[in-house]
Amino acid sequence: MLSDDKSPWGADIFLEVSKAVPGATNDTLSGTFLTKVFEGPFRDAGTWAREMTAYVANKGRALQRLYFGYTTCPRCAKAYGKNYVVLFAKVDEAEPGNHPSA
Repeated sequence: MLSDDKSPWGADIFLEVSKAVPGATNDTLSGTFLTKVFEGPFRDAGTWAREMTAYVANKGRALQRLYFGYTTCPRCAKAYGKNYVVLFAKVDEAEPGNHPSA
């Protein structure tokens, strides 16, 4: 599951499915992505987004869209004592020789 946290009050949720789901918006995600793992409470999402934006810029890439991959729910994170979140940054397509290696 990936989440596109557009605001504190709304998000688009993307779930992997094996075939189109009738009555649902069916999207396909593709492109070039940079990822980074963060750990901490969900309230740090804004800080993570800013850090990820800087990470993408430091790689010489342009951020197109940011997705959050939550590995646990808040209750599970509390039970495990850790909350890992993977940020997926969709970036511009690289042209040969124009971007540094990741």
